[in-house]
Amino acid sequence: MSLSIGFIGLGNMGGPMAANLVKAGHQVKVFDLNQSVVNDLASNGALAATDAKHCATDIDVLISMLPASKHVKSLYLGDTGLIHVLAKNTLVIDCSTIDAASAREVGAELGEQGIAFVDAPVSGGVAGATAGTLTFIVGGDDAHFSQAQHVLADMGKNIFHAGAIGAGQVAKICNNMLLSILMAGTSEAIQMGINNGLDAKVLSDIMTASSGRNWTLELYNPCPGVMETAPASNNYKPGFMVDLMAKDLGLAMEAAQESNSATPMGSMAKNLYTMLQHQGAGSDDFSAIFKLFSKE
Repeated sequence: MSLSIGFIGLGNMGGPMAANLVKAGHQVKVFDLNQSVVNDLASNGALAATDAKHCATDIDVLISMLPASKHVKSLYLGDTGLIHVLAKNTLVIDCSTIDAASAREVGAELGEQGIAFVDAPVSGGVAGATAGTLTFIVGGDDAHFSQAQHVLADMGKNIFHAGAIGAGQVAKICNNMLLSILMAGTSEAIQMGINNGLDAKVLSDIMTASSGRNWTLELYNPCPGVMETAPASNNYKPGFMVDLMAKDLGLAMEAAQESNSATPMGSMAKNLYTMLQHQGAGSDDFSAIFKLFSKE
């Protein structure tokens, strides 16, 4: 079923996501502060909106993909927010990764105006956004999840209902905290093997077939030259940037503090990624944490 969809935020993830909606046959109206990405999508079948308010009018669904909580709250709430523009039959899907409290705040205020809202952060990186194989982790009530599912299926392969509004954000940061720990541990283990004379690919194959098997070994090896398609073998071109992983780990630490959760491994991973940022690697793929353990 073809829908009229507004899409705000056309960065590394949002641009390919919007492009897949166009390919699926939807009428997609797009807006971003970067006019060049708007023009690129317009040349491939999207409608270029003049501003965020234009993008949010006369549509069935509005999707946003923004950098942080402050951008999401500013877009939707306040005197100039889209809350004053959106029609009551519009479904709002926010795919940004933000703190759960902000998602609940936006959802509650939109809900008071009769506007449906779900938070639907994504996993899968730029490659998944381009291929349309993203995982969406959705927070919202059953009816709104059912509505969103039909749209998200045109951008992703796995769609999970995590619970009420905000639950998508909590599940996302739990996943990314674990991912950061796995990436750091995998890098540490491979480098120790190299330091002791092992071939990195042989060691990776051994661990992949053994109890150390994990996603980073199988699909995203952090050691250059081991896996041709991984960012590590392409000068750590992202992918998923170090800066974004550090941001998500900051959200995880906030959630841990609020819930009095013990996260010693997550805290260590946050410190390691902050160190990597300080070394100027913020725009590298997050697998570049391998560099911290290298003797070179």
